[in-house]
Amino acid sequence: MKISPNFRLVLPGILTATAVALTMFATPAIADDVNFKLSGDMEVPPVTTKASGDGMISIKPDMSVSGKVMTSGLAATMAHIHIGKAGANGPVVITLSRSGDNAWMVPPGSKLSEAEYKAYQAGELYVNVHSAEHKPGEIRGQLMPPMAPKSAY
Repeated sequence: MKISPNFRLVLPGILTATAVALTMFATPAIADDVNFKLSGDMEVPPVTTKASGDGMISIKPDMSVSGKVMTSGLAATMAHIHIGKAGANGPVVITLSRSGDNAWMVPPGSKLSEAEYKAYQAGELYVNVHSAEHKPGEIRGQLMPPMAPKSAY
């Protein structure tokens, strides 16, 4: 069987394009896994409390959000992800679901809007946990993406 010279020229291009396309679709979306601490001194205004918390929120490039927050030292009534710079309060973006006495989870299927995702990239999302004693929030932690400017801390 004789192979046409044109086929020899086209085949490498097709193989390269196919390999590039497969790589693009086979590469998993890498999420930002943001670990953070929650404390009363991060609240606005600061709250004097013995309560504390630890959280891990994962945000993917497709703007989907997952994660959990664990608290201690308070009887929490609500927990949210808010939009707002460090030192400022802002509106709720995602309401977290209680998953135990001291545990809160991001509800499955949660997603940020484009504006909220840009705010996250700028270090302008935070988690706060509310209590009956401190209705606006007793403890708070800022979500700082891995490449956030140091001045946002």
